Amino acid sequence: MAKKAVEFCLPDEEEKVVCLKDFIGKWVVLYFYPKDNTSGCTMEAIDFTAHMDRLEKMNAVVIGISPDPPKSHAKFIDKHGLKVKLLSDKSHEVLEKYGVWQLKKMYGREYYGVVRSTFIISPDGNIDHEWRKVKVKGHVEEVIKKLEELT
Repeated sequence: MAKKAVEFCLPDEEEKVVCLKDFIGKWVVLYFYPKDNTSGCTMEAIDFTAHMDRLEKMNAVVIGISPDPPKSHAKFIDKHGLKVKLLSDKSHEVLEKYGVWQLKKMYGREYYGVVRSTFIISPDGNIDHEWRKVKVKGHVEEVIKKLEELT
């Protein structure tokens, strides 16, 4: 039983407001990541970019969300030639609604941060599949395989 994706509107790298409802009729690969220009996040964004033609042929768009500000996203996109749409959730509101803003532990320290997660949202706005605590290596191929099954 698919559940409805939580609607949101957030600024992109150019400070233009982008809403989930803008993509009704398309598959949306919505991924949440911790930080621009860190190794895992960079690899994930580059991987999605490398497969963009294939994803677009499946009527899919890729949207990445992190707490980084729009200017950081703009630099990240320019530096790596990214083709993914990156949105800024500085208030963590959307991150919390999707349950990806969680208490994390590193080196014995506790802090709140983004748990790398990906959701496939169907053209009618339902969450058809989700991955939590994503490992970057091979993840984009997994997403494409799941999209092929769903379409």
